Amino acid sequence: MECNKDEAVRAKEIAEQKLTEKDITGALKFALKAQKMYPGLDGLSQFLEVVNVYVAHEKKTRGEVDFYGVLSLEPSADDETVRKQYKKLALALHPDKNKSVGADGAFKIVSEAWSALYDRSKRMMSDKKRATMNDVFKKPITTYSRKKKKAETSTH
Repeated sequence: MECNKDEAVRAKEIAEQKLTEKDITGALKFALKAQKMYPGLDGLSQFLEVVNVYVAHEKKTRGEVDFYGVLSLEPSADDETVRKQYKKLALALHPDKNKSVGADGAFKIVSEAWSALYDRSKRMMSDKKRATMNDVFKKPITTYSRKKKKAETSTH
């Protein structure tokens, strides 16, 4: 098992380097590899929390950050749930408590998400944009219907 620990330490170091280089996908890949090899590795769970925030921040919908995803919440979450989840993540990611590479940036991202979702007017605007985007993607755009195609083939 000690052999796995050494490999896990190496994988975590590579993950930290990838995060420093802004390769979020690579960082996640190596962090998960380290976790699989040696789940109890010192500081790995904290580092994974950091990486998960960056991964959620990277997932954008039409150029907009999904702040619900950053806080690991459903859009239907009430204000109290948003507050509790923010508090939990803020405590876990605060640079004084979490010495992982990128913790300060992840903390700022979570704070930005809190700012966007706790303020009623900002949250309503975000939800409205989200609903509009969902409507756009739910309605298929068809330029050529089957009836037209059928009518054209029967006339030829």
